[in-house]
Order: sequence, then C-alpha cells, then structure tokens
Amino acid sequence: MKETAPEAAITTPTRRPTVPALDEKIGERIPVLDHGFVSLVDYMGDDQAIVQAARVSYGRGTKRAREDRGLIRYLLRHHHTTPFEMCEIKVHVKLPIFVARQMIRTRTANVNEYSGRYSILDREFYVPDASVLASQSTSNRQGRGDTVSPERAREVLEILKRDAEQAYDHYEGMLGGASATQTTGEQRGEESEGIARELARINLPVSFYTQWYWKIDLHNLLRFIALRADAHAQYEIRVYAEALAALTKLWVPDAYEAFVDFQLEAASLSRMELDALKRLLKGETPDLAALGMSAREQAEFKRRFDLA
Repeated sequence: MKETAPEAAITTPTRRPTVPALDEKIGERIPVLDHGFVSLVDYMGDDQAIVQAARVSYGRGTKRAREDRGLIRYLLRHHHTTPFEMCEIKVHVKLPIFVARQMIRTRTANVNEYSGRYSILDREFYVPDASVLASQSTSNRQGRGDTVSPERAREVLEILKRDAEQAYDHYEGMLGGASATQTTGEQRGEESEGIARELARINLPVSFYTQWYWKIDLHNLLRFIALRADAHAQYEIRVYAEALAALTKLWVPDAYEAFVDFQLEAASLSRMELDALKRLLKGETPDLAALGMSAREQAEFKRRFDLA
C-alpha cells in the first residue's frame, strides 16, 4: 500500500509550547516487527500544559520546576486525570491487521485507517521470528508458553508464508487481470473478470499490514501503555506500545516518570492482600485462604512479594 510520506520539515515561528527533543522525531519512522513502524505526526502540549490545566492559569514559569514536577506526581498518584487529557499526540502507524484489532480496543483514540475498499493492498504480511513462536500457555488462556522446537518453527513459518502468498495471489486474481486460479497445475494466462476491491479483500488473513493515523490524549495513552507494554500482553502489540512509550518519555518526561513510578512499575493491592501484608509486617503468618483469597490469588500474592 502507498505509505503517506511525512511533509518536509519546515521551520515556522510558533507561540505554542514545543518540545525540541520530540520535534526531532517528527516524520522519523521507528521500525516495529518486520514491515511495521510508528512515526510521530504531531503533538499538542507538554509537561507544563498539565500543570497549567491543573492550576487553571495562564502564562508559563510561574512556579519552580521542582514544584511543577511535584504537582504532576501528585495528580497522577491520586488519579486526577483531567489535566493529562489536555495533551494529545498523533502518530502514523503501520501494523498487522490482528494487532490493529487489539489496538482499536483503546476506544478513546481517534483513528483514520487505510481503505481496502478504495485502494489495492500490498503483498506485505507479518511473519513472526522463530524466537517468538511458542506453544499455548497452560496457565493463561490467552498467552504463550514454551518456545517450540526449531523443526516445528520452520514448519509453522512455511505454512504462514505459503498461506499468505496464496491468499494474495487469489486476491489479485479476483481484482482482475491474469487469474491466480490453478487449472491442470498451471496458471491460466487469460484475463479474468474482476470483482470490487471491497469484496476481493475479504479472503486476506489478518497477518496483512494496514496503516492508520492514531490520535490520543495523554491520559488514555498512558492507560494504553500500561495495558499493552505489560509483560503479559501479546508480543506483537507490546513492541508497538514500547515504541509509543519511547516517544512519550521524550514528550512529557516528568509525567512519564510519575507514570512509571506510580502505575507502570507499581502494584495495586486488594483488601485481602493489604490485610495480609499488614500482618506480615507485624511478624505474623497470615492465613491467606481465611482472608478470602482464592488459590490463584494466593499464588499471585506470594509471587509478587517473593514469599515461599
């Protein structure tokens, strides 16, 4: 598919706040997976915009940087989210369709996607690296377990490539031109009657790539990163979340630092876990089952605090 090229960098005077470190990234493509990327298109706001919204004030530099950082940390720590919604970012993303379907679940984003009804899709599909091919997890119904053997990996990769190539051959054939239909072991050379693009595309697998512009405010972006950059998230969307996290760290360093401290690398405790922890700090040995924890909750609690 034709990729929308970023506009040439033009230096123009502006009265709005800018982040020089992020400006340098506009139009730069961060490679993701085998054919994908994340590219910054535009942004609005910065750390100071969060502070300004919280104080409902005008002008910049009225408080010391230390106090501004402290306010941002307070806001995030106590879940005062509205000021973070004052900042927005827009990115151009190229990603496999199955990853896009996970990403679109962040319903608070604004999305405009490449149209397979209007344009012809490229012969470009995702093939995993053998190192990420794994069996089904025995403890997580939506996760991966142990890596499969090299022999099985080669077999699976060949299936994925062959099926995607064949699906695209048929897609081209349905669009018209030389048909991809096989007869007597050879491809027919005559022209075939084409069908509409919106119909021809329906047989393509979700490994094929799509593109979109994705705009989201900072509050919901941080929620997306917390969910999709988590170690339990699917690898293929996690690498996109990590690319977005790298841009966010440049964009709003104080807010991102607070996000890491109080959300991304923090842990929330249930009522039962808090009760158990208080007892442990007193030197007691709490009865986790008696506190109301299920067997799975007990295992998670012990694993979280490295308890035998």
